[in-house]
Amino acid sequence: MLLLVLGLVVFLGVHSTRIFADGWRTSMIQRMGEKPWKGLYAIASIVGFVLIVYGYGLARQNPVVLWPQPPVAMRHIAALLTLVAFVLFFAPYVPRNHFKAKLRHPQVIGVKVWAFAHLLANNTLADLLLFGGFLLWAVLSFRAARKRERTLATLPPAGTPMGTALTAVIGIAAWVVFAFWLHTRWIGVAPMGVSA
Repeated sequence: MLLLVLGLVVFLGVHSTRIFADGWRTSMIQRMGEKPWKGLYAIASIVGFVLIVYGYGLARQNPVVLWPQPPVAMRHIAALLTLVAFVLFFAPYVPRNHFKAKLRHPQVIGVKVWAFAHLLANNTLADLLLFGGFLLWAVLSFRAARKRERTLATLPPAGTPMGTALTAVIGIAAWVVFAFWLHTRWIGVAPMGVSA
């Protein structure tokens, strides 16, 4: 459990500099240069991510159950919510889609939906730390981003039907691959009841 917590602190901490220390982040980029900053950021993110994955895997071997196993219906709801999360997660990378135009920060909203979905379907302390931590981070990150937007007064490009459709297709395809194959192989849980 300690490795999971350490990983969350490192990974979410690195990704929280714009939330809690945006001025410090800006001064560090000016002092170091953008490429070295991004390099350190990437290294810390990878270390944090590896610790999260390894720590979560260890914690699942001796789970601390916090409440009874949620009903099967919660797994179905979680699967549907993660489908939405996948579409939103890819939205920033597809030009001129309505998700980005309307929501401004669809990837952060996607993280919220993904984390909430997993909290609905799981019941251990490790789940609460992992998904609750990401949910809290996403809420704070979205709030900070909206605050920055109000000072900059910038608008994203308008969405188009083609950009929106492409975003949906990419997100759905990625969700199908992950939900039906990769989740089982990488996490050891078959969310759709399908074995790898």
